Amino acid sequence: MGVQMILIVDDNADNAGLVFDYLTSKGYHTIIARDGRSALKLINEQRPDLVLMDIQMPEMDGIKVIRQIRADQCLQAMPVIALTALAMPGDRERCLDAGADEYVSKPVSMRALAEIVARHLAWKRSV
Repeated sequence: MGVQMILIVDDNADNAGLVFDYLTSKGYHTIIARDGRSALKLINEQRPDLVLMDIQMPEMDGIKVIRQIRADQCLQAMPVIALTALAMPGDRERCLDAGADEYVSKPVSMRALAEIVARHLAWKRSV
């Protein structure tokens, strides 16, 4: 199995860049989408091994994108981690109900994020 590809979906260039740089340094092939529509296009074209999904984005939010991913039978096994500043009561449940495999609130340490990514990718390989 080659280098694993991770799609970072975040409209904030600084946040996306920080995660991109860190995960790239850990040996992952990392790509970025700045909005939900671009994310869906990249998911269909590139078939990443895992998606880190920001929830609060203009036009098409992360919840809608996750629901579209889960509606596609070919993509249902793709791990999707909601990585968001949403921290209000019920937000975690909303993300998980939409189909996210895990909910992580920002700010998150890069080390903790790398551990979450590795755990989900290891689980995907074992299925």
